Amino acid sequence: MSQRPPLPPFTVESAAQKARLAEDAWNSRDPERVSLAYTPDSRWRNRSDFLVGRPAIVAFLTAKWQKELDYRLIKELWGLNDNRIAVRFQYEWHDADGAWYRSYGNEQWEFDENGLMRRREASINDVAIRESERRFLWPLGPRPADHPGLTELGM
Repeated sequence: MSQRPPLPPFTVESAAQKARLAEDAWNSRDPERVSLAYTPDSRWRNRSDFLVGRPAIVAFLTAKWQKELDYRLIKELWGLNDNRIAVRFQYEWHDADGAWYRSYGNEQWEFDENGLMRRREASINDVAIRESERRFLWPLGPRPADHPGLTELGM
């Protein structure tokens, strides 16, 4: 099995790098690309959905990004311990009717020795926002390196 550096045990720096790599992958909105960061039998809880394995992850993300349009995400390291990382995140998106939302959440990640995520637990809440309240305004794709993170944005 291939490795996905950085590998555990994580330091503050390597965990922050892992979170940014995950953010960049999710901002690609490419379900296949995202799924490769997980073990083939990865277990997820995303809100009230429970998933097992890469095919389920791909199907879930495909449906997600068909609903959550113009998706832009920021993840930030919250804590770490050996092979586990906790992140907080926010993302903005709109539905097919043009209604905008900011989704707030926390994730707990557990990695195998190859740096692949074998478990992901996500709790997420959606809040309706006006388009004028958007804060994630970069072009679709990865957040630019000079764009502030959640803490710098006061979020």
